[in-house]
Amino acid sequence: MRAVATVLFLVVLATAVATFARRWRIPAPSLLVLAGIAVALIPGTPALRIPPQTIALVVLPPLLYASAEELSLRDLRAVWKPVTILAFGLVLASAAAVGYVAVAVTGLPPAMAFVLGAVLASTDPVAVTALGRRLALPGRVQVLVQAESLFNDATSLVLFKVAVGIAVAAGAVGWPAAGGEFVLLAGGGSLIGAAVAGAVGLIRRRTTDPVLETVIALVTPYSAYVLAESAHTSGITSVVVAGVLLGRSGHRLSDARIRLQLHAVYAVVVFLLESVVFSIVGLELPTLVRDLPSGTGWWPLQALVLAAVLIAIRVLWMLPLSAAAKPSSGRPSWRVAAVVTWAGTRGVMPLAAALSIPLTASSGALLPGRPLVLVLTTAVVVFTLVVQGLSLAPIVNRSGLALEPEHTAREEAAARDTLNRAALAHVDQLAELETQSEPAVDRVRRGLNARLDHTVDTPDGSTVDAAYRELRREVIAVQNAELRRLYDEHRISDTTRRSLQHDLDREETALGNR
Repeated sequence: MRAVATVLFLVVLATAVATFARRWRIPAPSLLVLAGIAVALIPGTPALRIPPQTIALVVLPPLLYASAEELSLRDLRAVWKPVTILAFGLVLASAAAVGYVAVAVTGLPPAMAFVLGAVLASTDPVAVTALGRRLALPGRVQVLVQAESLFNDATSLVLFKVAVGIAVAAGAVGWPAAGGEFVLLAGGGSLIGAAVAGAVGLIRRRTTDPVLETVIALVTPYSAYVLAESAHTSGITSVVVAGVLLGRSGHRLSDARIRLQLHAVYAVVVFLLESVVFSIVGLELPTLVRDLPSGTGWWPLQALVLAAVLIAIRVLWMLPLSAAAKPSSGRPSWRVAAVVTWAGTRGVMPLAAALSIPLTASSGALLPGRPLVLVLTTAVVVFTLVVQGLSLAPIVNRSGLALEPEHTAREEAAARDTLNRAALAHVDQLAELETQSEPAVDRVRRGLNARLDHTVDTPDGSTVDAAYRELRREVIAVQNAELRRLYDEHRISDTTRRSLQHDLDREETALGNR
């Protein structure tokens, strides 16, 4: 009963915080973390202890799946080389740098310092997606940050397992064995994710019930995760691969009515889970601090030093790779490097990994330094979510990389006119062939001409007849095809494509059932 009350309280808190965040134009994750800390500091607040398995199984799959579905494959193809370099090289460099500095400034045993480095080495896709959702970044920059956070899981997970194995003295893991485990985690997770995506695609092609489609969409990320974890591969990689593949083919698997319903359902699910998980980050920190042994009062300064190391290493790696994120080839850009560096935040996944560190070594003694590792991990996560989260929008605006609202509006208006002209040409062709009723053709033509003239379409107040509805659906299909052509030819951004696709889906749904 207490757990249910806690979840309900977090939902109410998150709703209130999100309301103020939108009004003040502050990133909700940053404000949620601060609210969680404030609540945890209230005298009499019970200590919150969340099992890492709960976060990994209940919270992460749908959030990762939603983030992966939003990933633009077109832009991903353009930045796959830097993403691969970051998912391997930057993770290894960050783990080594944090481990070395942690030994010097925290006094942790080298093995536990390496565990801390492995935990903090990778950026968090949940945090990155939540903070970047409202930023008008160019497509390649947004995809670079988001894809890096989605695909570095296997590397960081292998490092974490190697580090924990050394720390508990369960037998040092050699690098050849670590390489084999990486292939198992990443390769096995990718295969299972692709298999789940294929199976779900076959099922969804034969399903037209919106309720069943919604259930399938909600179950898919959990199925991919559980199947992969049961096979001792990476469940997170499996969810990401399934999300990317299904997101690419989503327009072919369902109709407009189902797509709108799925969008609405997942918007609610993502809001609730993100709200709860970022509140938990804030609530956990004071609880973990109370468990610290004496003599560790310097942890705030130590966490600040570790966060600075992570940012410095990230800048050094991002600068030579920043040219790949620019729309046209050119020299490395400090502006791109700064934005991509500051957008790479840590979040709930490092916290879940730290909470899963064993309590005791193989000898049965308490694992030295574990409480400090938990506090430092949570403090660095809070720092990145609050400091980087609150300052990310100003940095993006000052960099000059943010797309102006006028630019986005112009691109969307131009693309909309192109769709209407393609639809009008199709209607004129049907009129010449005389395959449709003349009143229906005339009504559709008047509506399209009104849109091209940017006037209001008010054909008449009569009931829409079957011929008009059928012709309008055919015209929308032509517009959908034209929209995909514009996107495939790099004439519009992924943001514009999604916005226009949503409008076409709403228009088709308004026509009613066939």
